[in-house]
Amino acid sequence: MEKDPPAAVSLPPLRDVIARHGLSANKAFGQNFLFDLNLTGRIARSAAPLDEGSVIEIGPGPGGLTRALLDHGGKDVIVIERDRRFLPVLAEISAAYPDRLTVIEGDALKVDAAKLGRAPRRIVANLPYNVATPLLLNWLAAGAAFASLTLMFQKEVADRLIAQPRSKDYGRLTIATQWRAEVRRLFDVPPRAFTPPPKVTSTVVQLIPRATPLFPADASMLERVAAAAFGQRRKMLRQSLRKVSPRAEEALIAAGIAPTARGEELSIEQFCALSRAFEAL
Repeated sequence: MEKDPPAAVSLPPLRDVIARHGLSANKAFGQNFLFDLNLTGRIARSAAPLDEGSVIEIGPGPGGLTRALLDHGGKDVIVIERDRRFLPVLAEISAAYPDRLTVIEGDALKVDAAKLGRAPRRIVANLPYNVATPLLLNWLAAGAAFASLTLMFQKEVADRLIAQPRSKDYGRLTIATQWRAEVRRLFDVPPRAFTPPPKVTSTVVQLIPRATPLFPADASMLERVAAAAFGQRRKMLRQSLRKVSPRAEEALIAAGIAPTARGEELSIEQFCALSRAFEAL
């Protein structure tokens, strides 16, 4: 039987809290506030169950999504915030939800989220756009340390995460992500939902990290091969992969791939086979 979430705690509206503390979004930190309770609640529900293990949020700002995570069952919510202006606001939320919210002041790029809290760990975040990709790649490198990642990206980044071969969005990020995780698009969020509104549409994506990568390959070699293959998309692989080795054509033939193929034509399985072929040269 599905458990009912704890009763929501009464807190002042976010707009009132921001006004009282004299807060505004900082472009340098890629901040855009999400006030829509329907949307924050939808994100929290998408990441359920939240009452098992720890829920980790990056860049909570004034705590709109943080409140939703707590209201929808989060018993051990950990937030990482580098902007000190928001610490007093987050302290107020922590006081309203005793023993359920931990606030860490710091840069998420320098915090090993895989060691925070307890398993199963779920990351749920409206990511700052300027660090979204490196954060994602760091978390995926941790393998199955996380049960799920429910994240908001710029739509164009989300399109790259879920892309298929022979599409314009298929590239290095696609390979790195789908090799390590199952990915699905959940829903789009329009610019008007944020304050201030960004110039782009956002998309919420859920990733389920794989216990082991999809196919055998060395991670660093796979990245080198993908980077070379998509560095100049229209070049044939026998040319573009010379950046990896002057024996690129030999590796292609060994992997059963036509030297005249282009990167966007290869499946992830073929990229992994090609990486192994380079390793064997």
